[in-house]
Amino acid sequence: MKKQLIYSGKAKDIYATSHPDEIIASYKDQATALNGLRKEIVEGKGRLNNQISSLIFERLNQKGIKTHFIKQLSETDQLNKKVSIIPLEVVLRNYSAGSFAKRFGLEEGIKFETPIIEFYYKNDELDDPFINDEHVLFLKIATAEEIAFLKEETRKINRVLTDIFAEVGLTLIDYKLEFGRDGNGDIILSDEISPDTSRLWDKEGNHMDKDVFRRNIGSIIDVYTVVLEQLSKNK
Repeated sequence: MKKQLIYSGKAKDIYATSHPDEIIASYKDQATALNGLRKEIVEGKGRLNNQISSLIFERLNQKGIKTHFIKQLSETDQLNKKVSIIPLEVVLRNYSAGSFAKRFGLEEGIKFETPIIEFYYKNDELDDPFINDEHVLFLKIATAEEIAFLKEETRKINRVLTDIFAEVGLTLIDYKLEFGRDGNGDIILSDEISPDTSRLWDKEGNHMDKDVFRRNIGSIIDVYTVVLEQLSKNK
């Protein structure tokens, strides 16, 4: 089904298909940190991320969340609706961690009374800077109505994701979402949801996500395998 390569990213290659409104996302064995400055090949990572993301998108689709996910094709490939990605990274934080904790001089693990949503301008050359609603409007990335929708949809997704991970003994600390416009102009959830794009802690506070690679505190393969196994049991 794969035709020409459309886009090659840090974590996935995107291919055209015989259907103009569908693409194939092929997950890579590449691990990156520091916005791609550090890169390593980790054999098996693509397989794990694809299967984890596929399981989560299936659950989101079942819950009525509109996503680009159609089906998993193989261990590393999934079939998705073709979208025009909105150049925003939508980050939702349930607890203090990572750059947020560093920015405000906080300990990690402080639970927020209300989850915090942040926008980052999706631009590697600019190192994905933090931006606010007014910046989004000025750059004509989205309208005021679309900004409101992105926030509302992200909070809805958060409730579903929090439950999905809690069911398998994991706390969803924070995560990044990307959205795209489909052929009808509708905004739908896109990209991936995996330990690459989410912070997950187990009941003992162990990192079950890409922080084990960022901080050199463990094996991505070991950690991601546990996440996949737990989610697979709870399908």
